[in-house]
Amino acid sequence: MNNNPAKNTTTDNSRLQDIARTAVEPLGFEVLEVQQQIAGGERIVLVRIDRLDEQPVTMADLTAASRAADAEFDRLDPIPGEYRLEFESPGSKRPLTRARHFERMVGLKARVRADGHAFTAPIKGVQGEHVTFDVNGEDVTLDAGHIQANLAEFPDRHR
Repeated sequence: MNNNPAKNTTTDNSRLQDIARTAVEPLGFEVLEVQQQIAGGERIVLVRIDRLDEQPVTMADLTAASRAADAEFDRLDPIPGEYRLEFESPGSKRPLTRARHFERMVGLKARVRADGHAFTAPIKGVQGEHVTFDVNGEDVTLDAGHIQANLAEFPDRHR
């Protein structure tokens, strides 16, 4: 097994994200994020997916995505040693990585880090790639491509 199982660099995750994306996009899924974790001494590669048609992710979707990615990960063997590949739907802390993600969640609060900003605020609107937040009554507009954000509240219905 790898001497440093906790290693979790952007490059490593970018490669894992590319592998997962190659495997699941043809099936109609979007890879939202890939995380490497250690739980009980076991390495886990967690892949969060969403459906490209924006419908809710089902157990059948997770199974199909997992099978497709399993084959690709086995073929490329990107991680030394043993690990478990897991798939999840976006859940309540949905990563927001593209303008469309923010657009779907307008009115809900997001946790945001970008360009010297760190706040939790409602998503006010999206214009092209620019996302506007209502931060204590002030509009803050940031480029979606330069934001690290997660949904901070769960919607009352699927969006």
